Amino acid sequence: MPRDRLSPALARRVALAAQGLGRPTAAPGATTVGTRQLTGLVDRLGLLQIDSVNVFERSHHLPVFARLGHYDRAALDRLVFAPRGRFVEYWAHEAAIVPVSTWPLLRWRMHDYDAKWRADEGSWLASKPQMARWLLDEIRDQGPLPASLVQHDAELFPTPTRTGPWWGWGDVKRGLEALFRTGALVSAGRRRFERVYALPEQVLPPAVLGVEVDRAEAHRQLVERAARASGVATAADLADYWRLKAADVPPALRDLHDAGVVQPVTVDGWAAPAWLHAEARLPRRLEADALLSPFDPVVWHRPRAERLFGFRYRIEIYTPQAQRVHGYYVLPVLQDDQLVGRVDLKSDRQAGVLRVQASWRERDLVVDVDRLAALLGRAAAWQGLDGVEVVARGDLAADLAAAVAVAGSGPGTGSDAGAGAGPGSLD
Repeated sequence: MPRDRLSPALARRVALAAQGLGRPTAAPGATTVGTRQLTGLVDRLGLLQIDSVNVFERSHHLPVFARLGHYDRAALDRLVFAPRGRFVEYWAHEAAIVPVSTWPLLRWRMHDYDAKWRADEGSWLASKPQMARWLLDEIRDQGPLPASLVQHDAELFPTPTRTGPWWGWGDVKRGLEALFRTGALVSAGRRRFERVYALPEQVLPPAVLGVEVDRAEAHRQLVERAARASGVATAADLADYWRLKAADVPPALRDLHDAGVVQPVTVDGWAAPAWLHAEARLPRRLEADALLSPFDPVVWHRPRAERLFGFRYRIEIYTPQAQRVHGYYVLPVLQDDQLVGRVDLKSDRQAGVLRVQASWRERDLVVDVDRLAALLGRAAAWQGLDGVEVVARGDLAADLAAAVAVAGSGPGTGSDAGAGAGPGSLD
């Protein structure tokens, strides 16, 4: 029976189920997560956001661990960074891995970048057409290359300044990135996490290169994928999933509504109207234990996270240390259908421990510290670390340290917690 109203709790469960959370996850030593499961998850989410910060783990690995459990990170990298594989990078939400089949749906964005920059005399693309042609010729002649291996002609192109919108980049990198955004270049995987650039015809299949999708149809398909991955969402949520302009979403929603793909619903407490995907599950209950990356689709649109969970979240990586509230790389803790806490994590490979640098409760929500301790133990094992160390910072630290100690064979706090303390093993 169609629904026209959801409670806040049901909306949370619908959203989490659509994201693939609440399903059984693999434990260390269990059945290996294979290519089919990895591919299926990326297809379900539509994209994996990329970020260079790896104090705990790189961001594209974390949504997979949250949903599938223990898996081989190298297997994921081989899958998503294969130079002629099923996936390619582009600016989707932010820099992200997307299925190759999604690339044509983003060509309108490439055209927008190209038109904008060619009309701006101060842009790299407008001011350096000769170097742009040279970069394209170089990759045509040499094959796919990372920026570090492009040997530009110092006489033809003098040593670049390091200023402008790509601070710290030389002209080669700035040029490659501009051409990448306009679609003149595409990604051909990564080497040691450095993007490799190629001409589209060097890595994309002819069937994809030959697809032409007009702007309105591309937006309709992108909004449908966002609605499917979100379960229930406002128009602003759907726009943010692919970073669409707000004005482009309502026409797509009208078409999808007419086709029976989405229906309008009211979520109690939400100020804006919501849209429910026709295939969304409406679970009566949901059991989940997950650490969410700051770049996980569940929380990456901060207004949605606050509306769904009452969870105000700001990443503090770029905040001066003295001004940080919760920590450097803070991950929301999901238990069932609530975000019940936050943990600031660091994989200390030299010491062989997963260090919980701070741990916090969320409002007056109940935190099952035993479940959290077990989850941290699984995360440590996935990272190849020997145990978990809880630093005495945050209002959850003492209880979490005790739970870690009970779960393992040693004390649950590190040296910051007091004399004689050490890491607690959760193997």
